[in-house]
Amino acid sequence: MRDFARRGLAVGFFDGVHLGHQAILERASAALTFKNHPLSVLAPEKEPRLLMTADRRIAAIRSCGVEKVIALDFTRELAELPAEVFARERLSAAAEDGIVFCGENWRFGRGGEGDASLLRSLGFSVEVVPYAVYGGERISSTRIRAALEAGKVKDANAMLGREWSFRGVAFQGKGIGSGLGYPTVNFRLDGLRLDLMHGVYEVSALGVTAIANYGVAPTFGENAWDSPVLELHFIDTVPQIAPGDETMVSFTRFIRPERRFSSVEELRAQIAKDIGR
Repeated sequence: MRDFARRGLAVGFFDGVHLGHQAILERASAALTFKNHPLSVLAPEKEPRLLMTADRRIAAIRSCGVEKVIALDFTRELAELPAEVFARERLSAAAEDGIVFCGENWRFGRGGEGDASLLRSLGFSVEVVPYAVYGGERISSTRIRAALEAGKVKDANAMLGREWSFRGVAFQGKGIGSGLGYPTVNFRLDGLRLDLMHGVYEVSALGVTAIANYGVAPTFGENAWDSPVLELHFIDTVPQIAPGDETMVSFTRFIRPERRFSSVEELRAQIAKDIGR
């Protein structure tokens, strides 16, 4: 059933759909975003490592109660549109009753010349939503990326308002975990551009808790992975996950960095400590 209190258009890129984004989206009936980050066109060398894929981001925006999500391809032609033209051609039809919700730093149009003041001069009703704050500082996608890359999962989750998650594709491993007495379900995080810290995490998949190592398993030398893999050891119940299955994995907390052990026996002892047994 439609929430008739929702009106207007929320605008932004919304990477992560964190608490600040949720405040912008909470009263909007529609949202306008871009499939690709503007810097992928304007300055590819500065394009950020995103927290989620475009499809996942659009789904997360919808989960905030937004009925319609307009996701534009950010192109060179779009970047060259004057702000007034972008407002009239792209925003007018999408903004119910001319209502727009945006963050304090939102800019649009050629060279970022457009802002809330310009929209108001064009007849839009604009509400600039204040930044959300965590730990005395404003929440941003950049700050959440930095937290995850530093292993500060609890801080990242607090700013997101939920556990950070990413969809992995299961594949058949080498059987090394089973040989250690700790069988794993292995995932490649296809599409992950974030430089997630290599290490051991508490995670969940299909509602079941697991201890996971994300990295290359350097202890095994020539048998180490060529690229980072997420290896999940389910402590009790093992969900049905077959090779090729796509599964969302949620990250609860960071336990320790990945390291090379001097022997397999030392690694086995550490794994026992990691899972609390």
